[in-house]
Amino acid sequence: MINISEVAEKTGLTAKTIRFYEAKGVISPAPRGANGYRYYNQNHIAELLLIKRSRMIGFSLDECQELLALSTDTGRQSRDVKEKAQQKLKEIDNKINELLQMKKTLEALTAKCPGDKTAKCPILEGLIQQE
Repeated sequence: MINISEVAEKTGLTAKTIRFYEAKGVISPAPRGANGYRYYNQNHIAELLLIKRSRMIGFSLDECQELLALSTDTGRQSRDVKEKAQQKLKEIDNKINELLQMKKTLEALTAKCPGDKTAKCPILEGLIQQE
């Protein structure tokens, strides 16, 4: 059993984040010692690492909870996990396309702007225009 500061060090998460995940029921509750402190084990570290890494690749906290449930489900099928990953890839592709469109629009507006001391601003004019 290890304390929260050690878990934070091993996972790279803050103690506040770890407590938050526990309070939200995302990770299994840590037993408390006679002194009232939480004590964690390797299972908690594995759960926290799964959540941290899943968050880093775009999964929401609810999705992380689903992945965590799948990780402990001995009856799971890999296709269930793959479907979730493929769905996340589609969402990421959609976000990338949206960002590329935003970039293209901003580049076009910026290219029209002389960037001088005049008040005329093609960027603001372009943002006001209706399509």
